[in-house]
Amino acid sequence: MLRHLDIRDMLIIDRLELEFRPGLNVLTGETGAGKSILLDSLGFVLGWRGRAELVRQGAEQGEVLAEFDLPEGHGAHKVLEEAGLPGGESLILRRVNSRDGRKTAWVNDRRCSGEVLRQLSETLVELHGQHDDRGLLNPRGHRALLDAYGGHEAKLAELRAAWRAWSAAEKAVTEAQAALAAMRAEEEFLRHAVGELDALDPQPGEDEILDTSRRLMQGAEKIRDDISRAAAALGGEGAEGAASDALRWLEGVSDKAEGRLDEPMSALGRALVELDEAARGVEACLDALAFDPRDLEECEERLFAIRGLARKHGVGPDELNQFAEELRGRLAALDRGDGELADLRKTRDAALADYTAKAEALSTARRAAAARLDAAVSEELAPLRMERAVFTTRITAAEPGPDGHDEVTFEVATNPGAPSGPLARIASGGELSRFLLALKVCLVGEASGLTLIFDEIDRGVGGATADAVGRRLASLAQSGQVLVVTHSPQVAALGGHHWRVEKETRDEETLSRVVPLGEAARIDEIARMLSGDRITDEARAAALSLVEAR
Repeated sequence: MLRHLDIRDMLIIDRLELEFRPGLNVLTGETGAGKSILLDSLGFVLGWRGRAELVRQGAEQGEVLAEFDLPEGHGAHKVLEEAGLPGGESLILRRVNSRDGRKTAWVNDRRCSGEVLRQLSETLVELHGQHDDRGLLNPRGHRALLDAYGGHEAKLAELRAAWRAWSAAEKAVTEAQAALAAMRAEEEFLRHAVGELDALDPQPGEDEILDTSRRLMQGAEKIRDDISRAAAALGGEGAEGAASDALRWLEGVSDKAEGRLDEPMSALGRALVELDEAARGVEACLDALAFDPRDLEECEERLFAIRGLARKHGVGPDELNQFAEELRGRLAALDRGDGELADLRKTRDAALADYTAKAEALSTARRAAAARLDAAVSEELAPLRMERAVFTTRITAAEPGPDGHDEVTFEVATNPGAPSGPLARIASGGELSRFLLALKVCLVGEASGLTLIFDEIDRGVGGATADAVGRRLASLAQSGQVLVVTHSPQVAALGGHHWRVEKETRDEETLSRVVPLGEAARIDEIARMLSGDRITDEARAAALSLVEAR
């Protein structure tokens, strides 16, 4: 609910503070007094697009502050939370327009964008009038209005979940088809590459082993002769034989040497052991160096094959085995791709069937709600002297989406048999206002927490029709807050709170001000609306009669 509005230096308002209340708040005044300026200023602080130049002549900047009460569960709380702005039981919006056109906004003393203001405004205020393209005249919102009227929240939630499931399943099918097509494009390569790798069967570390073996075999011939000579020098025909002979000779005479040969003989024995070990090692080396020339050829062929395949696929020789596993995996995915794609399509088709069933169920519910709404609006039109008019909620097929496959449009025909069409194109000014009011009365449940503003919605009507308009506005105001700008005394008489907008001239400057009216002043204002500038006793009596009859 709008609690407070503070306007400074906007158009012809220098300073104005208004305290609004629950119920029906009425703004009256002569044409040109500045009633529209109040709405322009309120629209400015709410982020609505309006006049380009709002700053009062001679002022450096204009400023508007609006304070709203926010009960628990109000839609503005979610907007504040998503925007990272502080909340609470009240909401203070402030917006400044400088002379050079720059606009700055604050929400609860925190800077914010105009877009955040507009999002908040959708939860705070709803404007209805002949030029309103944000509310009932906007066909894009008619489906949501019908769903709110019909109480379709649960069905909508189920349908949106089904839409998400179908969309996800459709995406999975599309991605699988693309992946399968890409794999099929490289199928020949995959099968050839896997065949090559399987035939070669490279093992981790094999490259290093083969390289070492090759180098050893390549160098074997160069060192084998010297090792053979060393083996001969160490063997029985060489050092080992000579040492054995020497030991045998010394053993034959050692008993006559008085122990002087014991140490040399012991040393010779140890030397023979070392010589024997050395000889065996050299012989083992010779055995290792013995190879068939075909072994070197085979080693080199395999080594070159491994390295060539590694270069071909851009991987290291030791990575070939892992690379082969990856290719086998892609080939296996290709081989089972058709089956997996078929399973995904089944899931997609089941999700589509579920979505379609839920969309049809919601369409049925919408058609039933549309019939109820059409009947309710027709009942409201009769007291508004439009009993011959026809209101129709038209439901047509639309592209499937999260909210179903229906397009909803409110259409009217001003007389039976006349062509019907959108509200804004078919109805005249006065008719349009009454259509909007009748529709709003029927849809009031969906506007919980909103301040409803009606800008001269009673234009072009009078007498009993104006009284019917006023009574419906008062009915709307019983459960909330309604602000109405009116020239109708019948409407003004039904207000719970009354302000008069008037002009005054000070120091050759024309300014607009708003005066709250007590009972006596209110009677005079309604009398002025009845009779014109000259207020007669008869006009006062008629005004009093209107007020007492409410």
